[in-house]
Amino acid sequence: MTDQVQQTQPAPSGGSVPRHIAIVMDGNGRWAEARGEPRHAGHRAGVGAVRSTVEECARLGVEVLTLFAFSSENWRRPAVEVSMLMDLFFSALQKEARRMNDNNIRLRIIGDRNAFSAKLQKRIAQTEAITADNTGLILQVAANYGGRWDITEAARRLAQQVQQGVLAPADIDADRLAAELSFADLPDPDLFIRTGGERRISNFMLWQSAYAELYFTDTLWPDFDQAALQAAVGDFAGRQRRFGLTGAQLQAEGRT
Repeated sequence: MTDQVQQTQPAPSGGSVPRHIAIVMDGNGRWAEARGEPRHAGHRAGVGAVRSTVEECARLGVEVLTLFAFSSENWRRPAVEVSMLMDLFFSALQKEARRMNDNNIRLRIIGDRNAFSAKLQKRIAQTEAITADNTGLILQVAANYGGRWDITEAARRLAQQVQQGVLAPADIDADRLAAELSFADLPDPDLFIRTGGERRISNFMLWQSAYAELYFTDTLWPDFDQAALQAAVGDFAGRQRRFGLTGAQLQAEGRT
């Protein structure tokens, strides 16, 4: 990231900017293999795309950017690749902490940290603490995260409250469950982007993305630059978000 990211420049012409963008960063391994390089080279190249995307989101005035870095299913990958991903995650936190702080970016990690090494858990906590008071873009990194895990953990916490007698089963509704999910204090994603050509959400923020606009691109993650993000935001701006209403209802309410 550059030393100072400006967050006051206008959005692309033609519409609004999403408050919250979520991205499945897919295609690192295929990017490397296409170049005859080992898969970890693609993951390292993907760090540059992360930096570029963070810069552009800050410039556009996006409030929250959530990146799917490592899913709860990724532990099934070859041990060497998993180990490399953990090392890359650790080193990236070390290198980017000061830059994020200088640019008023707040870092949050969502997911189950218990599977990480004590060293990595400590580094995560330190980086979050460094940027905790920043008021600009919130950068959430989903690591050892899964949508089903998130919902299961929320259900477990509600069950414990019922068991303790502080909550009645009849009091559990969608809002109460949502309040127990990860980042319940932040807006749900407006725009869900997946790079790499796949057309699925892969267990990422299942509950929170219920009304997100889905955008799929064949661009592999290391090649996803600021122009690619602008194209996704431009596509978002041209959509009509109805949330169960009809187009006529929105028009009558002046929301088109």
